[in-house]
Amino acid sequence: MAGEPATEPPRRPATVWIPAATPPEYRALLPVGVDVREAPDIGDISNAPQHADILISGFDPKRTIEIVPQLRDLRLVQTLSAGVDTLVGHIPPDVILCDGSGIHDASVSEWVVMVTVAMRRHLPDCVLSQAAATWRRPGGADLEGATVLIVGYGSIGRAVEHRLEPFGARVVRVARRQRAGVHGVDELTGLLPGADVVVILLPLTAETHGMVDAGFLAAMHEGALLVNAARGPIVDTAALLAALRSEHIRCALDVTDPEPLPDGHPLWSAPGCLITPHVGGAVVRLFERAWRFAGEQVRRYIDGEPLRNVVRDGY
Repeated sequence: MAGEPATEPPRRPATVWIPAATPPEYRALLPVGVDVREAPDIGDISNAPQHADILISGFDPKRTIEIVPQLRDLRLVQTLSAGVDTLVGHIPPDVILCDGSGIHDASVSEWVVMVTVAMRRHLPDCVLSQAAATWRRPGGADLEGATVLIVGYGSIGRAVEHRLEPFGARVVRVARRQRAGVHGVDELTGLLPGADVVVILLPLTAETHGMVDAGFLAAMHEGALLVNAARGPIVDTAALLAALRSEHIRCALDVTDPEPLPDGHPLWSAPGCLITPHVGGAVVRLFERAWRFAGEQVRRYIDGEPLRNVVRDGY
């Protein structure tokens, strides 16, 4: 999402604070000439508060929340994560917050397609059969002609659609608000019964918390697949467990509520449930993509150009 211009270009070199453990190859992706400072991994910044123009937030939001009050003159916090639900409300109102939308498009969309195909072809059952040294041949369905409802049609949603096209699936797009070619969330009641796969890619906000509740799940047709690659609390866990135990739907989850999912939690053994431990974005090139994007944002700030992914209302 395009943002608004930062402040006027600074007359001095921009001071950019980064996590102290950032390797040299990622630091090298920042524009030449910026004043790079290191935020310690633990403890306080020495002689705080220190001047800062930009803070590049790593993947530890709690640490970011601790560091922000130790910086003065801060104008921009750039996160490397797509979701900012843990930071919203902790960043001063005069500081611009930008998320990492776009960084995770390839990896998360690939995860969505991977688990969708795996669940529709019953791959987890085959893995269990191999572990038991038993020959079983479960049925399955391909994606040709299947209807995939993408709820939260942003950059990752577009990447999912692009990757589904060769499979012959029909994609139905849903976003917070209706626009050309995209349904609004207020139309979900009529769309859910026709979906073979429902992919959740929404940010976690007050409006989306618990949105996938008993009524949402009941509206899905029997045997449909729910895929959550967004945030765990968007889905009501008790309602999901009930829908799984009745075998009304199946699901694939990269995020859960609670998270991490405790040992022995009922979701682990629920029928028709595939769980991965929040690894949708965890790929080899993640940090290169993230720091390349962060470097471009710093350049935009320095040149007074519009910033990308400015967060408004939690999005």
